[in-house]
Amino acid sequence: MQPIQSLDDFFTRSGADVSLFHMGRRVTPCPRETLRAFESGDQAWPEPWQHQARLGIVFRLGDMPEPAIWFLALPLDEQGMLSPAQRDGFINRLLETLGRNVATVGTKALERKQTADVDHLMKDNPLAFTPDITFQAMLNARATFALGLPASQHLEPVEAYFSNQQAIDWQALGLQGVADYVVRMETTEADALALRLTTLPTGVVHSLCYCLEHQTFSEALVSALVSRGEIAAQEGDIETLSACIRAVGSANETHAGEWYSSLLEDKAASGPDVLAAIAGRGWQYLEDGQRLPLFLQRLAEDKRTDFAAVVRDIALIPRLRLPVMMALRDASPGSAIQQRLANMLPRT
Repeated sequence: MQPIQSLDDFFTRSGADVSLFHMGRRVTPCPRETLRAFESGDQAWPEPWQHQARLGIVFRLGDMPEPAIWFLALPLDEQGMLSPAQRDGFINRLLETLGRNVATVGTKALERKQTADVDHLMKDNPLAFTPDITFQAMLNARATFALGLPASQHLEPVEAYFSNQQAIDWQALGLQGVADYVVRMETTEADALALRLTTLPTGVVHSLCYCLEHQTFSEALVSALVSRGEIAAQEGDIETLSACIRAVGSANETHAGEWYSSLLEDKAASGPDVLAAIAGRGWQYLEDGQRLPLFLQRLAEDKRTDFAAVVRDIALIPRLRLPVMMALRDASPGSAIQQRLANMLPRT
């Protein structure tokens, strides 16, 4: 029998029931095929974050009473491919903990001690990381929904609040309830929410936006978020503006891309927070022949930005790598982009 050389090998051979989720730029399902191709060196990681492939793994081995959750950040090289050393070390530790005969894992041979050991593998693990609270809430919401499990107890008051059926102090709403609501939200609910968006307290809007950025939703809600973002811009509320920009990043709607373009065309409106929101959550809209060069131009013009770090970050995204390189190459001589690139060159 061939030795286990990858995480995908381990889960396949153990017979684990496993669900994978991207945990870098947003929380979305990750097909097993993506992990398999990544670990075999056939493709770069599609959604890198801080030079890592961040992954949430929800799985059940054998008679485990509850699924285990691992949060792993796999290091990437300059091409966005796996740097395997730490992954290999983790697999060796995994096999030493559970026993080399992983074919028995997933059968009654998996004792309670081994089940506990699975959880302990994350302690002192260089690959382990702790997602922020919104990412944790969204993962829990997605996992329970995908597995057909009940939502948290926090969903009901959130539903009552957003449907305006009950007077509830918004400060009593739980973030997990908002995440559960967003994941389970139908188009009719999204459209109804759009009508209420301008009247919601700022704190509710922020929590809602930080969950919506992981989800696609209706055109009506996209339009409402754009309107709320424009109001925030006029009032100088950069936090709410950035939250709205992030929220529409996964919406896959033309209106969102057009809004990004209008923000980038206005030099005064495209400060560091706006640029960071677009790069971090709305990177898909940068796959545009006009929008990407304009984004890079604004990024270069604003001396408060870390031009090199942002360029390296978005260039690691496979779909943006070539467009970014071409846009940098085609920048006009003497432009802000060229000046920033010159500063990135090593001094002699």
